[in-house]
Amino acid sequence: MKVRGERECQDCGTRWRYYETGSIACPDCGSIHSVGIDEHTEHTDTPATLDLTPVRSRIDTDTTREIADATAERCREYTRKRGFIDAGELRPLDPTFVAAVELQHIGTHLSRELRSGDPAERYFYELLGGADNGDRPAVDEVPSALRVPYGLAMAAVVDSYQRDVRTYLDANPEPTARQLSGRIRDHRKRIEALDGDVDPADANRLVHAARDLGSYITGDESAFVRAENWLTGIEDDTV
Repeated sequence: MKVRGERECQDCGTRWRYYETGSIACPDCGSIHSVGIDEHTEHTDTPATLDLTPVRSRIDTDTTREIADATAERCREYTRKRGFIDAGELRPLDPTFVAAVELQHIGTHLSRELRSGDPAERYFYELLGGADNGDRPAVDEVPSALRVPYGLAMAAVVDSYQRDVRTYLDANPEPTARQLSGRIRDHRKRIEALDGDVDPADANRLVHAARDLGSYITGDESAFVRAENWLTGIEDDTV
């Protein structure tokens, strides 16, 4: 959406940046009577921090299903606020967002399972331990029981990022980037059509391709080749 990033309170005169607070309420007096004083600019992100400490503190007292459910909800609240266009600039696909989406999907899956098995639980708890810092287990550690939610999570990550990429390219046309984005979209739709049941390595490659697409759009010429290599790896696997 387009917003006026510089705001002024009509009650006390305070000026602030909407991009930093994500609110039209005055940070000094709390009044909601404020006006934008600059031009409308595309902005989709909202200040948000993923803090999983309260959930981790329950590990010794609650069941895995309870912890998984609470984790999924906390990650859902975080990802709802996140976007990738900040004051008109396209931002990278950051590792904390990727980890949060993965944890949300895996947490939701485990919260619905009567018996999840040790490998799935170990993976979940390892992911829970570092997701708020963007730390994730290696893709070759994904257990077979989590193959589907992992695939769906990576597709969801790519979908979220590409929505903002398309918005950015609408305002800043770049035919080569648009073509590359289309290839990424096709692979994402394939994962969704298979309900996430794909090789986790391929799902992970797609996230890397989307991240490198963003880097290419924002000026890293070599990122185009890296993104193509990630997609070639997926295509070679599916031949």
